[in-house]
Amino acid sequence: MHKYLPHTPKDIEDMLKVIKADTLDDLFSAIPKSLRLKEHYLIPSALSDDLLTKHMLKLSKENDELIVFRGAGSYDHYTPSVVKSLISRQEFLTSYTPYQPEVAQGTLQYIFEYQSMICELTGMEVSNASMYDGATATAEAMFMAHAQTGKNTILISETMNPRIIEVVKAYARYRQMKVLVVPEKNGLTDLDFIKSHLDDAMGLIVQNPNYYGTIENYQGFADLLHSNDSLFIMNQEGQSLAILKTPGEYQADIACGDLQSFGIPLSFGGAYGGYLATQMKYVRKMPGRICGITNDVDGKRAFVLTLQAREQHIRRAKANSNICSNQSLIALAVTIYLATMGKKGLIEVANESMKGAHYLYKELLKTNQFEIVNNHPFFKEFTLKAKFDVEQFEKSLLEDGILGPLHIKDQKLLFAVTERRSIDEIDRLVKKVGEQR
Repeated sequence: MHKYLPHTPKDIEDMLKVIKADTLDDLFSAIPKSLRLKEHYLIPSALSDDLLTKHMLKLSKENDELIVFRGAGSYDHYTPSVVKSLISRQEFLTSYTPYQPEVAQGTLQYIFEYQSMICELTGMEVSNASMYDGATATAEAMFMAHAQTGKNTILISETMNPRIIEVVKAYARYRQMKVLVVPEKNGLTDLDFIKSHLDDAMGLIVQNPNYYGTIENYQGFADLLHSNDSLFIMNQEGQSLAILKTPGEYQADIACGDLQSFGIPLSFGGAYGGYLATQMKYVRKMPGRICGITNDVDGKRAFVLTLQAREQHIRRAKANSNICSNQSLIALAVTIYLATMGKKGLIEVANESMKGAHYLYKELLKTNQFEIVNNHPFFKEFTLKAKFDVEQFEKSLLEDGILGPLHIKDQKLLFAVTERRSIDEIDRLVKKVGEQR
């Protein structure tokens, strides 16, 4: 297959010398060989439309379509066909960041609607135009806390997704910030540890439901943090906002999280979308842009770019963050999903996920192949400790077309159930458990 490369062989040779690499393949040496393509893509250099479609369909059959019982941040939810149809329209696919708001009324309108829906879901007063994903949104929340308090240490619960903790640490490292992990206590955030390490903390980051699927009760956390002039930051996955207590109800200062559950397919891990919302008093510390609604000189409704920190473009060294873009197409998909489902639909879908998870939990315990890890409430994910060989179990599930639970550690398995899992599929998984020895 011919590739378009704008660089001449001499250009490539000169660049490789500068970075002390022998070949272009050396640039990918950090990727394990087991994950790299073993041969070239099986795509001819030129085919007609019809033949190319047939060829790509044939290639797609090389993929295994699995029944998914795994989550840990990415969930196999249903995407209504209207979402795919509308975001594929040319005017959305080719739209660009609204630097000239007066000629981007359509883009500004759906961003405004997106922000309004996020505020309603989270109980916050203001939202920005979206973030790249939930993990980076959480790191940006940390930067907001630093800018607001001037303190240099962030507390983060060990019950959060380890990948989010890694991202927060990476962001903090180059801003000379200290990340102090609050240990878990029986699967929950240790409040006593927080009390004894609060003095120098800019804030606390927690997740609900947490990494293990547990719904934590954060009542009183905000009062404790506010007594020390620290901020309370809550990371909450999108779908859970439909039926669980919101960050606003917990008096959180900043809410953040991932929106993949709202019409964004798994897509091999991305692209996803994140949200970042806060109370109005912190709005000028928020990265990104905020769209608003007003009337033009003729009295007609107009959407405008209401607020964006100029430091993000001009005085970058003084900016709280250099995030000045947003996941616009993803935010649009989320907006269409939320508008399509409506309040009633969101609650129904969340309840279907929850009912399926609780049904699976009870059926798995009946097999006597698991130990209960804790008795905490959960939403659509839960953790059980297996009494059998978990590696062999995963292999047997894959052979049967099932992507099973995630092995966390010490024989503990993290199961996830969404509205896409039928009772027959759940029973099929339970039957496979019963076959383990």
